[in-house]
Amino acid sequence: MNLASLPRVIVEPLVRAALAEDLGLAGDITSAAVIPEEHRSTVVMAARQPGVVAGLDAADLAFQLVDPAITMRRHLPDGAAVEPGSVIATIEGPSRGLLTAERTALNFLGHLSGIATVTAGIVEAIVNTKASVVCTRKTTPGLRALEKYAVRAGGGMNHRFALHDAVLIKDNHVAIAGGVTEAIRRAKAGVGHMVKIEVEVDTLDQLHEAMGEGVDAVLLDNMTPDQLRDAVGIVAGRAITEASGRVTPATARAIAASGVDLISVGWLTHSAPVLDIGLDFVEAAGESATPLRRVAQAF
Repeated sequence: MNLASLPRVIVEPLVRAALAEDLGLAGDITSAAVIPEEHRSTVVMAARQPGVVAGLDAADLAFQLVDPAITMRRHLPDGAAVEPGSVIATIEGPSRGLLTAERTALNFLGHLSGIATVTAGIVEAIVNTKASVVCTRKTTPGLRALEKYAVRAGGGMNHRFALHDAVLIKDNHVAIAGGVTEAIRRAKAGVGHMVKIEVEVDTLDQLHEAMGEGVDAVLLDNMTPDQLRDAVGIVAGRAITEASGRVTPATARAIAASGVDLISVGWLTHSAPVLDIGLDFVEAAGESATPLRRVAQAF
């Protein structure tokens, strides 16, 4: 997988904001009171269930920003499949900083790995078809760049990133404009030649209308596999075809078999369950190694 990391300038402000939310005005008063300042530890982040890893840059930054003396050695990259017990990374450094950063690091890693995992499930369901899985703008406010990155880590692709980078004429635009034709004509008159135009259609009649005006892509909303197959025939390669609505791992194969180019799935980013990843104590400075034990709690 050729997965490019996000630039640090994108990731760091999000991690800083999460740490600031957690540290408040006094910092980690528990670790400061309980853990000696000079104490050092080694911990590992390990998977508790099968999945796909994403978010290691954010997790690493959480530790670095709390204490630059903390180092994280990655054993697996983003996009790697894991099983229960798989060690993802080893982190070493001052124990206070490790405990202060662990929840923020695991929040990012668990959430993004969850998105990568469910994306990989849809990708697997449609293997050996021409279709690709794409996400939507249904993302957690502020975390879109990371969540869309996690989709890529799971083998999916990204739809538009925001309202400004492509035209997507939805049903409400059509209703207000007075029809598909008028909405497309207004869009073409209002944007530059470099901006692609996609229109959402609910019926094959609307699709015929859209193709008569010429668009770059059509979003085929809540159509059955048979309707999608007819829609692909109508388009006949003149535009990208995108299916959306009622997509699950169980239904994705039939949708992909219709011949559509893309399958868009909103719940990849807005409803993916967290992948359970734990932080386990391995060794404290000056002591012999002890059996792994869980130190990351649910609070």
